[in-house]
Amino acid sequence: MGKGKPKKEEKGKDEKSKGETPKGEKPSKPAEVQKKPRIQEIIRLVETNLDGGKKVRVAIRDIKGISFMLSNAIAKKIDFAEKRLGELSEMEMKKLEEIIFNPDKFGIPAWLYNRRKDPATGEDKHIGVSKLDLTKKMDIDAMKKMNSYKGVRHIYKLPVRGQRTRSGSGGKTVGVSKKKQQPAKKKK
Repeated sequence: MGKGKPKKEEKGKDEKSKGETPKGEKPSKPAEVQKKPRIQEIIRLVETNLDGGKKVRVAIRDIKGISFMLSNAIAKKIDFAEKRLGELSEMEMKKLEEIIFNPDKFGIPAWLYNRRKDPATGEDKHIGVSKLDLTKKMDIDAMKKMNSYKGVRHIYKLPVRGQRTRSGSGGKTVGVSKKKQQPAKKKK
């Protein structure tokens, strides 16, 4: 504690704290520089761009036609549901795509499908992405053609499912226009 040169042990501690390394030791890489597995940012799966940083069970909900419950059922059937979507191998991606397009082959219950008791065939099936839009348009056109109540409501662009039309129906505003007041005529 007196005035004098610091001891060698204290000097070594000071050097380490400054980031210098003693002779003969290799410097360690900082945590940011060490290699981490590369995660793809955007993944193209089932005609949809998905976030590669999300877990599989969460990311597949962004695909049109896959609900929260269906994504949970798919996650139970695969063993890589907790992996990030960007970390999946090519084989895992193909298996995931196969489950999404053919959920009946993997034992997913029919009540999770988005097209049960199809009017044309009578079978339960699951439709996704672009086929879903096309099927919806064809259903509406069929209702219009047969002049059903819902079809007529679609033709006139009115609410189909019983909503009120007095206010807020499709942006059409109906108001009362007042006549301009004329100045009072003078009596004779």
